[in-house]
Amino acid sequence: MRKLLSALLLSAVGALGGTAPAGAADKVKVGFLSTLSGPGGALGVDMRDAFLLAVKLNGGKLGGLPAEVSVVDDQQKPDVAREAIERFTKRDNVDLITGMVFSNVLLPVMPAVLNSNTIYLSTNTGPEDYAGEKCNPNFFAVAWQNEDIPGAMGEVMNQRGLKNVYLIAPNYPGGRETLAGFKRFYKGKIADEVYTKLGQLDYAAEIANIRAAKPDAVFFFLPGGMGINFVKQYVAAGADKEAKLFTPGFSADEDTIKAVGEPMIGILNTSQWAADLDNPANKTFVQEFQKAYGRLPTMYASQAYDVALLVDTAVKQIGGKVEDKEALRKALVEAKFDATRGKFRFNKNHFPIQDYYLREVYKDVGGRITNKTIGKVFTDFQDVHAAKCKMK
Repeated sequence: MRKLLSALLLSAVGALGGTAPAGAADKVKVGFLSTLSGPGGALGVDMRDAFLLAVKLNGGKLGGLPAEVSVVDDQQKPDVAREAIERFTKRDNVDLITGMVFSNVLLPVMPAVLNSNTIYLSTNTGPEDYAGEKCNPNFFAVAWQNEDIPGAMGEVMNQRGLKNVYLIAPNYPGGRETLAGFKRFYKGKIADEVYTKLGQLDYAAEIANIRAAKPDAVFFFLPGGMGINFVKQYVAAGADKEAKLFTPGFSADEDTIKAVGEPMIGILNTSQWAADLDNPANKTFVQEFQKAYGRLPTMYASQAYDVALLVDTAVKQIGGKVEDKEALRKALVEAKFDATRGKFRFNKNHFPIQDYYLREVYKDVGGRITNKTIGKVFTDFQDVHAAKCKMK
């Protein structure tokens, strides 16, 4: 595993052979800043691995140019992220920045990125700040808007007749916007709405409060190690027999499934991607990711892989002239590429218009616990904030 990662880094960072198009830059420089350590580290690792895999499968290039990818761990700390952004924009002069997992890291540093006229491609968080009136030509949300996936679950829970739901999420922008998205679609009663400390790992008090509230179901968003501990503790306490768990796909993905195991079976979750989506790009991605890393990819991985595919298409479209920022932005907006999720296009606010699916955690015939797609919730869905964006 360590040798493979080293090989990937060398293939991505090295100045690989090949002749660039006339008038083009000699390489594409990407600053990949992500959370690679701590409770949320598994998410950033999956993104990094998928992005580097896409570069490797493309011969070490993006858009025909050698790809120089500088990977930095933000440690889920805004101060560390600021230092990396300073280096990327002022010393390294990168063409693009990508990779951040958490909105509480992204939001404090994004003004510095955008004010430097550097393009940011979000592999994960899609904060409301840049979806509406503050939309920015240099900000592209390639995954989703924070409210979209939880909104899809709100619709699912309406359809299933759940009348009284308990909500729990971490107290940071991504957590608050997740519950806002759920409530935008869910029509029933909210038994309670609880925000925990970001990074919290002990949920005994919260589980006791849930049981006392006696809801029909629980909607939770707790990414990374938070979700792993919550599900383990919830099922161990027998609370799942009283109120079933529902979640956005972030908290029922392969990282959580692998860590939790059997207690995950039966949990319904929503996502814009699933490993079993039947399209050529996704089949290649899932197969090659498993071959390279010995594990199934997560939705986080699929999002980073799609960012690489998007960049590859856009850079090709402009003949490798990445120094022409206006042309690169236009090419990103217009890029037609085969995404792992299937249909994908940008709205005027540079946030996705795409489909959202309902998945269920199950045990397959081989005994492997994973997700299967059981239906589509939204088709060609666009976030509600796009109407406020003034970009054309």
